[in-house]
Amino acid sequence: MAAAFAGAGRQLAPRLIVLGRQGAGKGTQCARLAEQLDVPHLSSGDLFRAEIAAGTKLGGTIGRYVAAGELVPDDIVLDVVAARLGDNARRAAGYLLDGFPRTQAQAQALFEVLGADAAELAIEIDVPADAVLPRLAARRMCIECGMVTNLHTDSSTGRCPACRGFLERRADDHPDAIARRLAVYDEQAPPLLEWLRDQGLLVSVDGRGEPDEVHERLVQAVVSRIPALRVLCRAVAD
Repeated sequence: MAAAFAGAGRQLAPRLIVLGRQGAGKGTQCARLAEQLDVPHLSSGDLFRAEIAAGTKLGGTIGRYVAAGELVPDDIVLDVVAARLGDNARRAAGYLLDGFPRTQAQAQALFEVLGADAAELAIEIDVPADAVLPRLAARRMCIECGMVTNLHTDSSTGRCPACRGFLERRADDHPDAIARRLAVYDEQAPPLLEWLRDQGLLVSVDGRGEPDEVHERLVQAVVSRIPALRVLCRAVAD
């Protein structure tokens, strides 16, 4: 894996990490922020689902962990991310890592292979567990276009608001899997967050409220720590 990451230069586009409980709104917020910053939005969940959908051996292994609500082991996660960041051009284009790293060991491995250029900032979208449970229970994914939506806010018909495809519950959003994933997060996240804080990288943003409110807090957190990005975040007034 080290060879796949080797050679990252110092002059790179923005490199950010966004963390938070499942259901905290990371996917929505990361997609918006990545568009503003003009960097790829790399979701470990999307990368996993692509492997599963492709029917690869790696995807089959990942699928068993996901369906059980377990964290995918560190070595498998790093292999998937390494494949995505496997050349200098992709790394130089910057990235927004959504849902990775999930453990302190993953974070340390990321910085070991990429060095200090691995990330400029890590943002935790903080939403209490009791607030994310209803979100996860209502979350659905379109079987046609892959859009993730919420039955309470986006659709009352069971059809995708974007393409009108049928919606289905994700395999990892069944009640037992949800409970297990949240328990695993509460066990694994504190050491990760503390390690990132010790590196001077971590900021926390309140993830409760309307999406636009949360996004404004997220952007303000980014530009307060990396002022050079302010020009790219035009949606939030100076």
